[in-house]
Amino acid sequence: MNFGIPKPRAFAKPPVGSTAGRPVMRPVPLLIAAMLVGGCSAREAATPRGKPLVVATTTIVADLVRQVAGDRVAIDCLLGDGIDPHSYKATPRDADRLRAATLVVASGLHLEGKLSDLLDKLSATMPVVVVADAVPRELLLDAGGGFQDPHIWFDARLWSRCIPAVEEALTKIDPAGGTEYRRRADAHRVELEAADERVRRTIASIPAGRRVLVTAHDAFRYFGRAYGIEVVGVQGTSTESEAGLNDINRLVGLLVERDIPAVFVETSVSDRNVATLVEGAAVGGHAVAIGGRLYSDSLGPAGSGAETLVGTLEANARTIAAALAGPPAGGPAAAGAR
Repeated sequence: MNFGIPKPRAFAKPPVGSTAGRPVMRPVPLLIAAMLVGGCSAREAATPRGKPLVVATTTIVADLVRQVAGDRVAIDCLLGDGIDPHSYKATPRDADRLRAATLVVASGLHLEGKLSDLLDKLSATMPVVVVADAVPRELLLDAGGGFQDPHIWFDARLWSRCIPAVEEALTKIDPAGGTEYRRRADAHRVELEAADERVRRTIASIPAGRRVLVTAHDAFRYFGRAYGIEVVGVQGTSTESEAGLNDINRLVGLLVERDIPAVFVETSVSDRNVATLVEGAAVGGHAVAIGGRLYSDSLGPAGSGAETLVGTLEANARTIAAALAGPPAGGPAAAGAR
């Protein structure tokens, strides 16, 4: 079925090949090697008031560190809210920030894309924790080309498996805080389990036939598996995967044939392909709304209500339910939209 839709912009395909759930690290480019030259003086100088400095790659990882560490460490998040980690390119300033850290915490499974070489090089000289390594391989979803889907935080219980790795790493750099880290880790695990139940109830409020989540890229497969909703992305699990005309036409056909009322844009991904879906469905005689803006590869900014992972999961669930089935009981509609 062809709805006469203009071909969307093509994205570069991601590299292929990985082992044990982690990307194959290529030889480090000379620029990255040069960026890493230097001793530990910057690391020592950048630790404020004697606190260990933890550099996290993404807002989601930074939240995990913050939940376990409290105020015992200083946290520097490399990628701010709204930044797409898949296509991010490291700068010399990033290398300085990483080199200044007492500990680096990354998400992994190639989420950080072009930062992977830099992180791998750093791991030879300083502590680098990749939290996704804590998730058993059999629980990971295949993303094709030898990769696993990196968006594990969208299953709250799966993400909780990453907590011990952070607790252990923090205790190693700050043994005096071990008891507090353990207490906070246990409390955060309970918090994620409670959020898991709330999200499950919210998604269950959508009639079964309308539980279809169409988004800009395929970031929500773990969410779909955990909470019982079919997930379809215009692009693949990486925003650098290619979205072709056939993909767009196939999704437009899905929207029309299954009478799907809404599609969703994302805070860290261009709206262009989703807007094309809406236009294509209109050509096919089916009105589709933009159901809201979901937080995907980044948490929300301060004051958004989605600046923590728990807040993000619940905001997204409310936005999805409001668009597909009307406002769920017990929460405002479209809380995740901005």
